Amino acid sequence: MEHLPVFYTILFNAITDAIIALDHNDSHAAKCILLAAQLNAENAYLESTDKESPV
Repeated sequence: MEHLPVFYTILFNAITDAIIALDHNDSHAAKCILLAAQLNAENAYLESTDKESPV
């Protein structure tokens, strides 16, 4: 399998965790997990694009 971007892994794992929280009827935890993942994935994406761009 080819290398996946870090932001993909962050989102995939958060979605898995959110599904588990929803299975436990904890929608607040699911929402918090997804919001944190959104921020973390965005930061990871921006960091990856910063490394690719010349200064």
